[in-house]
Amino acid sequence: MNIRKLTARCRQAALITACATPLAAATASADESDLTIGMSFQELNNEYFVTMQEALESAANSLGADVITTDARHDVAKQVSDVEDMIQQGIDILLLNPADSVGVETAVLAAQEAGVTTIAIDAQANGPVDGFVGSKNYDAGYKACDYLAQQLDGEGQVALLDGIPVVPILQRIEGCTAALDEYDDIEVVDKQNGRQERTHAMTVTENIIQANPDLDGLFSVNDIGALGSLIAINSSGQDIKLVSVDGHPEAVAEIQKPDSPFIATSAQYPRDMVRLGLGLGLAKYWGADTAPAEIPIDVELIDRDKATDFSW
Repeated sequence: MNIRKLTARCRQAALITACATPLAAATASADESDLTIGMSFQELNNEYFVTMQEALESAANSLGADVITTDARHDVAKQVSDVEDMIQQGIDILLLNPADSVGVETAVLAAQEAGVTTIAIDAQANGPVDGFVGSKNYDAGYKACDYLAQQLDGEGQVALLDGIPVVPILQRIEGCTAALDEYDDIEVVDKQNGRQERTHAMTVTENIIQANPDLDGLFSVNDIGALGSLIAINSSGQDIKLVSVDGHPEAVAEIQKPDSPFIATSAQYPRDMVRLGLGLGLAKYWGADTAPAEIPIDVELIDRDKATDFSW
């Protein structure tokens, strides 16, 4: 196992300590028993989660561990069933990316009853999880919408594109709203659910623009939805500035274009997130008493100036 390589992936000095314990334990214990790691994704039709899956498989391979991954396709009933199937296959650690923070509790309880160590990834899950690793989503919403307000010179009409009912989405909306509330002449005229899907977000954005012909800005809770909104904005011919969250390669490419309405995204780090989640899971699995309950990961606002040098 290449400890130096994995440790280097911990971007923040405070997180290196969190990584060190499980990595050292992995080196000492990898030959003692075979590990099976399961990860249930809310979806895999998104490069953000595909990137996470690739990083997990690479890290698990360095441990000599087996990996089982499933795609809930945003269906929490399917996700619960997927987790139950993985438990039957004998997983030791479950990395759970909830399709619904509340509805997935049944799966968390099943994992606990089976003695499986469970770490929630990207979105918190109800129930007795052993740990959580995720981005600072309030900050992501705040940074994107504060930047939007600045680019609008502190005045204008803004709409919000919401998403599925998981904690990160709620936090992004909270952060965005808090930022916009600091500008007396910014008015939030609409908030609708784009479902974080390109086609649906495009249709919703078309309706928002028709209902608000003086719209100046739009915040989307994720980049895939924002890319759908971008189609609607471009078709409208109106000057509407667009900001979002994720750092998706397509979004970053759009932001680089000088005349694009897409002006910024609060970028996450999916590779770091899943590696830290696996590290925390190993620490909990091997009984590390000092392992933290949560590991928050910073986000970075990527505007046109930064987009050229950014990638997951």
